[in-house]
Amino acid sequence: MSEPMIDEPEAIPETLRERDQWVCWREKERDGKPTKIPVTPGAGGFASATESETWSSFEAALDYTETEHADGVGFVFTDDDPIVGVDLDDCRDPETDDVDDAALDIIERLDSYTEVSPSGTGYHVLITGTLPDGRNRRGSVELYDTARFFTVTGDHVERTPTCVARRQDALTAIHREYVQEAGDTASESKQHEAADDESPTTGAADVDVDLKDEDLLEKARNASNGEKFERLWNGNTAGYDSQSEADMALCCLLAFWTGGDQSQMEQLFRQSGLHREKWDEVHYADGSTYGEKTIERAIATTSEFYDPDAGDDTADEIPATSSPDVGAADSERSRAYLAEKNQILSDRVDELEATLTEKTERIDALEAEVKRLTDELATRGQEEECQGEHAATTSENSSESESSSLLGRLFGGRSK
Repeated sequence: MSEPMIDEPEAIPETLRERDQWVCWREKERDGKPTKIPVTPGAGGFASATESETWSSFEAALDYTETEHADGVGFVFTDDDPIVGVDLDDCRDPETDDVDDAALDIIERLDSYTEVSPSGTGYHVLITGTLPDGRNRRGSVELYDTARFFTVTGDHVERTPTCVARRQDALTAIHREYVQEAGDTASESKQHEAADDESPTTGAADVDVDLKDEDLLEKARNASNGEKFERLWNGNTAGYDSQSEADMALCCLLAFWTGGDQSQMEQLFRQSGLHREKWDEVHYADGSTYGEKTIERAIATTSEFYDPDAGDDTADEIPATSSPDVGAADSERSRAYLAEKNQILSDRVDELEATLTEKTERIDALEAEVKRLTDELATRGQEEECQGEHAATTSENSSESESSSLLGRLFGGRSK
């Protein structure tokens, strides 16, 4: 058994730990292969990924691993949560830590909580989002969002986030590139048609743009999507789930305007507000840096390039259905994603407005209470003042009476 007990439960994101969707698992051999059998924490019976009564809290599941009846814990995906699990099998050498390029690419693009699998030969990535329709498995890549349990080790991969991040755009792209079979969508044929006009080595268009940096930047800023280019160029990542996605968006725009010239794209990106130390870090087993891979992917996914011979008017007007940062094949998914995001934002605004109304009503109630207490305090002060004046008057009258009595005793006989 290569799976160690979870030494640091806090390493597992709270987003997962706070949900009562945990089971345990026990390893058994089936047909000569090790298989993980889901177990109900505490009871020890078979757990089902579709029967919530067989699940428990994270703490209860973790405690049960201290017994001989369980080897580890697992998280159950349901329709009631937005969590998606990405399972990358047979992509890591546990002795050398060498990792397949494809797995590194997926991990880098998802940019969310990632851990080493129990066997040590794979990775699990957890994100939030909506799994696209279609098949969910191809080769060593599997995607799950419901009726499935994921083993959780807490063996967090360094340099990946410690939280479960929302990565809808990246999930959609990875599902399309790594899981769907060729011909699954109409977009595949469009991509192949576009590929016929591209260079067989780089994916770039066979067009010599030959624009100086300043001229290229001027054209990009004056194009129909110039405002978007300007925001990205200045380092504004608003509207993107991560800076990595913003990096890719700017590189796709640069790919369009440079005709896929890698050296000019590299030179321009370094002048932008998005440039950071991560750009030069080696992230891949072949020695490629994050920046080099980002540029390569941007060129590969850009279906149209600027053609100086087409005329300025045509060149500057990039069709909305084929925006270079997503490609024509992604336009429908992008619109669906934006609609979903707008709905989420709208719901959030409604929630905040309701909260604001509650707080306003609470403030009004508190102000009314303060006024009542202030009036009560003022009334009490007036009563105490009146009582003081009455006491003073009584004292004066008493003093006068005592004086009269004393004078009477002193001079009463004389007057007689």
